[in-house]
Amino acid sequence: MTTSLPETSLTFTWADLRPLTDTPRTGGVLRSVPADFQVDELPLYLPSGEGEHLYIHVRKTGHTTAHVLRELGLQLGLRPQDIGVAGLKDRHAVTTQWLSLPNKAERRLPGFALEDVEILDVSRHANRLGMGHLKGNRFTVRVRDAAGTAALAQATLSQLERLGIPNYFGPQRFGLGGLNAEEGLRVLRGESRLRDPAVRRFLVSSVQSLIFNRFLALRLERGLFAGLLTGDMAKKHDTGGVFEVQDAETESPRAERGEVSATGTLFGRKVKPLTQDAGLLEQEALAAWNLTPGAFSSRKGDRRIVRMFAQDVKLTPEEDGYTVSFSLPRGSFATSLLRELTGTDVDGPVDQSSDADPTQALDTQILDSAVSQEDL
Repeated sequence: MTTSLPETSLTFTWADLRPLTDTPRTGGVLRSVPADFQVDELPLYLPSGEGEHLYIHVRKTGHTTAHVLRELGLQLGLRPQDIGVAGLKDRHAVTTQWLSLPNKAERRLPGFALEDVEILDVSRHANRLGMGHLKGNRFTVRVRDAAGTAALAQATLSQLERLGIPNYFGPQRFGLGGLNAEEGLRVLRGESRLRDPAVRRFLVSSVQSLIFNRFLALRLERGLFAGLLTGDMAKKHDTGGVFEVQDAETESPRAERGEVSATGTLFGRKVKPLTQDAGLLEQEALAAWNLTPGAFSSRKGDRRIVRMFAQDVKLTPEEDGYTVSFSLPRGSFATSLLRELTGTDVDGPVDQSSDADPTQALDTQILDSAVSQEDL
């Protein structure tokens, strides 16, 4: 068992999370302007053109998805639950995504106006769009002022395509200053004065994410990233099926070929902790903050795969750096791949609010919790 980590370790920092490779990185600056970071949502399905729900395809710059949803509600006379969304996109980027609205919004939609938000297409579909109804996201990212060459970035990308990318929860999950997990730990210990159930759930989910990141970092430190341990719950990349690893020596070659990967536990009452060798590693991650699985009985729990594979990867040299584009499955963070390329702190703890007001930032995080983390 490890000794308890200091309270400062509850603040998200990439320095605490081991990267996949020790090769030289390019350095560089991200998000000099919003257009340097483009995100296009890859829908699970396209609207059929018929049905009782209005689908709008929007492009936004400088707004969180939560801010756009609030403005749609105010201008079109809709309740928050009337608007369907598959995923949330952050502020400091140019992003596209589909939203669904009830039929009654069609009459007022032509009057909707919000600076730097454009409606690209309007269609119809039979059902409301739901959180998670997406394949993933396509990213196009400009890295400026890179000390390393595009060839160096390409060498790292080749390793990532072969070995996979550590599926860390990125800084976006940990809120302003990265301190959500600190208050989440107080919730788990019964020390928090916060009473709003949605806020408490969100803060506890940050602790779940923190422990998963620790578990994954331990696997990387000990050379277990692309392999399996007895007691692991492994997931098949092609079908999504999950199975318990009874014989690590027999199953590890499949993991090394990228067919299956280990999963980490997002603790809760409906998910069983890992056992045997994998369970010992998981207990070590929990012990860093003197926690046990039973502390998370307020959440349902889930499993998260420890690595992901980028698709359709392309790198283009630029005069002062490079542009990289790639697609990732839903639930994955582009920051994990970009950190491997640049070796920098990437975004660090980011401000996801629609302005600098911390209250509105918390509103955004609560929305995220309510619509995408309800089962954790």
